[in-house]
Amino acid sequence: MVYADGTLKPAVKAMGAVIVGITLARLLWQWVAGTAWPWIGEHRWWTGFACLGLVLLAVTLIDRVGSRTAYDESVREGDAEPGVWTYRMRELAAMTPTGFEEACAELLARDGFLHVRRVGGAGDLGADVVAWDAQGRKLVLQCKQYARPVGSRQVQTFNGTARPEHGAYHPIMVGFSGFTRPAIEFAARHGIVLVGRPELKRWAHGTPLYDIIEAEALE
Repeated sequence: MVYADGTLKPAVKAMGAVIVGITLARLLWQWVAGTAWPWIGEHRWWTGFACLGLVLLAVTLIDRVGSRTAYDESVREGDAEPGVWTYRMRELAAMTPTGFEEACAELLARDGFLHVRRVGGAGDLGADVVAWDAQGRKLVLQCKQYARPVGSRQVQTFNGTARPEHGAYHPIMVGFSGFTRPAIEFAARHGIVLVGRPELKRWAHGTPLYDIIEAEALE
């Protein structure tokens, strides 16, 4: 029903929206049939002007919402400064797996990492995004946009390739829905950095990645 950070899952939100929408539509129809329709029949010109005004208002509001950047929500929450590129969690949830990887690459570039590249695809051997920090240390990210927590098997597989195959200084696994307890324990034993849902939310909202990752993981 809810994620670990307290936010509702998309399916629950959609169900609630449908219920509210049906209720409002029924109330609106009762009002139109009982009160508005007779008045419209007697005042057609005024009705036309009112409809035109509503259309113009709707276009203005849509344009304003469309031009608002994703950092607005983060600024309200105090997680980002104006002008910092961010994503909302629902935007990340709506992306394709490739789009999610590209978003992670964009967030790395926003944080100042160098030579950021999305390399995910067939034969990637567990590396979805690679980048280097200012000290020349290589980051290898595997990005999991799963609807359920990432399990220990996936973390073990990533552990087997991140350093031996890709030379990662910081092997990082991003899990949209977090990680299971066995996965967290395995990662802690083998130095795999996990970015779960709460950490991803902070990162997406503007907090630099290195400010989120635990200090011991960066030593």
